[in-house]
Amino acid sequence: MSRLTYDTHSNLLKENYYTYTVQDVPEPNLFPDFFDYEQIPRVAFNQRLVPMHMPEEIFITDTTFRDGQQSREPFTPKQIAQIYTYLHRLSGPHGVVRQCEFFVYSEQDRRAIELCRLKGYKFPEITTWIRATEKDFDLVKELGVSETGILVSCSDYHIFKKLNMTRKQAMDQYLGVVKMALDRGIRPRCHFEDITRADFYGFVVPFAHALHELSEDAGIPIKIRCCDTLGLGVSYPGASLPRSVPGIIYGLRHYANVNSTLLEWHGHNDFYKVVTNAASAWLYGASAVNCSLLGIGERTGNCPLEAMVMEYCSLRGRSDDMELSVLTELADYFTNEIGYDIPPQTPFMGRDFCSTRAGIHADGLQKDERIYSIFDTGAILNRPNVVKVDAHSGLAGIAYWMNLNHALPRDVQKGDPLVAAVKEKVDAHYNAGRTTALSDAEMQAICAAVMGESAPSRE
Repeated sequence: MSRLTYDTHSNLLKENYYTYTVQDVPEPNLFPDFFDYEQIPRVAFNQRLVPMHMPEEIFITDTTFRDGQQSREPFTPKQIAQIYTYLHRLSGPHGVVRQCEFFVYSEQDRRAIELCRLKGYKFPEITTWIRATEKDFDLVKELGVSETGILVSCSDYHIFKKLNMTRKQAMDQYLGVVKMALDRGIRPRCHFEDITRADFYGFVVPFAHALHELSEDAGIPIKIRCCDTLGLGVSYPGASLPRSVPGIIYGLRHYANVNSTLLEWHGHNDFYKVVTNAASAWLYGASAVNCSLLGIGERTGNCPLEAMVMEYCSLRGRSDDMELSVLTELADYFTNEIGYDIPPQTPFMGRDFCSTRAGIHADGLQKDERIYSIFDTGAILNRPNVVKVDAHSGLAGIAYWMNLNHALPRDVQKGDPLVAAVKEKVDAHYNAGRTTALSDAEMQAICAAVMGESAPSRE
């Protein structure tokens, strides 16, 4: 086999043959210089820069019904079916939201899968996550699911300390589990748990090579999900492994010959890096990023799906016919039907995402909403800009609220005597000690009193 191949992406010859064998060390490599437990984890740099390699096709996979449910009370099958419908609409005809993963253990889990299957949607494809047992593989086969995720922990923290194995023992066990899936004609998705604390060349790459050989023999693709279990990944150029997201994705493509379509990133938000890390995984060659709605998930949560929808639009320069206003419907559903408390300032989905209380912002919105609005949120998300009136809204904020909410014979500006009269009554509330914003109903009552009428609000 030639050691050189022509890369149609870069139009360069590249060396494509590397041999790495598992380094079966007697003691675990816990990277103590990076992860001194008595201090904040360190970020080191080796200044090795790897090229960006955005795949021809990128997409999102969803774990709301699997990892997301591990952080909250379980959804009912009916709720899962409704959210699945929203995800289908959001995904659009090209399947930007490509897959959803489900548990399979309880009758409720299986009922949810059946309700979603009955909808007949191509996207998102239904996949599962199971324990590595023959019984679970048989269950996936009985359900008629084509792909399942299986856990293959790859850091020495997990191999030595949780599993009490050597690297070779762990690798042999993992390969046996993968063979169970292949023997049943099931596509395995191997979750490389804790990859950002793993010995990349001593275990990750040799294991990926072994999976590639199994895949070639079976004629079944094997996916690799790179799991940043503790949110330790960094996207900085020149950062050292094991924490470098560009290094991990480039290394799996270049040294383990893993095709981009088989690479997926799954991050957690322990250090607030979950969105930039996921975007970097796309930029450096992973086709898929794994997310959950509102970022729900273990501990600090997963990458918010809605964030990567926006990243997709930004990086591609188009929405590919995703129905983006579904995000607003999803926010309403989580709030009103599920009873989930969305933090009000959550981007794209929190109730205050498009609202302001600052008079100077309201003044800018009144003149041209592009001054203080990130995009046409009314047209794209069905979330127009709004003003909440409080002690800091000023004349401009009150005028903007009145024009938007109260049935006026004409639009008013901040210098209008009518606005000044309303502000006088608003100020009286705060001079009396009030600290919270006035509700729309309270503002309607104030405006009606000033105007000497009970004017109806605008629809």
